[in-house]
Amino acid sequence: MKVGVLALQGAVAEHIASLQRAGAEGVPVKHPDQLEELDGLIIPGGESTTIGKLMRKYNFIEAIREFSHQGKPIFGTCAGLIVLAKGIEGEEEAHLGLMDITVSRNAFGRQRESFETNLEVKGLKEPLRAVFIRAPLITSVADSVDVLSTYKDEIVAARQGHLLVSSFHPELTDDYSLHKYFTEMIQRRHVTVS
Repeated sequence: MKVGVLALQGAVAEHIASLQRAGAEGVPVKHPDQLEELDGLIIPGGESTTIGKLMRKYNFIEAIREFSHQGKPIFGTCAGLIVLAKGIEGEEEAHLGLMDITVSRNAFGRQRESFETNLEVKGLKEPLRAVFIRAPLITSVADSVDVLSTYKDEIVAARQGHLLVSSFHPELTDDYSLHKYFTEMIQRRHVTVS
């Protein structure tokens, strides 16, 4: 199983390390043609506006939409969540616009308001250690979106079919259970397709 991590900005090496712990081969993705050989894709944190601009500059927008159209799983963390969302509060245009969610950028405040907490996540046996850094929030979801986790009654993780998102950074701790959850989504797709 080969899972790409979009290597335009963000904690690419940390995601690759978590994927390897979860039993997958993680590769940095710098060119759209690399998507063809991948089973799944992670869009990491960073700055969503910058990631969006770089995705347009390097022709990733249509390539990732086509990747998604094929039903290949995509996991967006922090800024990656914003990039996947169909609606961004206070902004006219979405980036990829793939997931039926609306998000609020930097909803948890600035860098100094970053924090860690243990979260219950649907589908995981144990609470997950989650790191929030200038984290966005999911403010609304369509009926087809499954809410996986909340923090103080706010949505911080969700899934819609082959799309998975989290407000927090699961790659910044030793807990790789959410990456394992994502690789299992990929494995289940393989079983269904074959």
